[in-house]
Amino acid sequence: MTYALVNQDLCVTKFLSLVNAVWPGKYDDQFTKEALQKTMNITAWDHEKLVGCVRILTDGYFFGTITEILVRPDYQGRKIGKHLMEIAWEQSPTSLFIGAQPGKEHFFEKLGYTKSIQSFQKKKQRK
Repeated sequence: MTYALVNQDLCVTKFLSLVNAVWPGKYDDQFTKEALQKTMNITAWDHEKLVGCVRILTDGYFFGTITEILVRPDYQGRKIGKHLMEIAWEQSPTSLFIGAQPGKEHFFEKLGYTKSIQSFQKKKQRK
C-alpha cells in the first residue's frame, strides 16, 4: 500500500470510483473537481487503484475538519483507514474535528479522538 498527500491534482474519475464503492450515487464531475481543490487529500493506493482517501478542510489556523474518510469495502479491515487518519493528523496544521456517522464512533475513539461538540445537519439536494 502506498500513501500520498495529493492536493488539487487528485484524479476525479478515480476518486468518484472510490466514492461510488462506499456511497453509490450520481455525482457531478465538475463539482467533485472543485470540492477536491478545496481540501487536503490524503490517499491510499494499491498500485494504480485508489483504495482510500481522507479529506481535510482547514483554514490553516483556527479550524480543521475531516470531511470524509473512505476505504473501499473490499479493503476495509487492513488498517488503511487508521493509517490515513494518522497521516491526516500529522499533516493538519490545526486540531481536527469529525462528524462520525452513527456506529462509526469506535473507529475514531480507538485513534485517540474524544467526543466533543454535538453535530447537526440540514441537508440540501446535491446538484
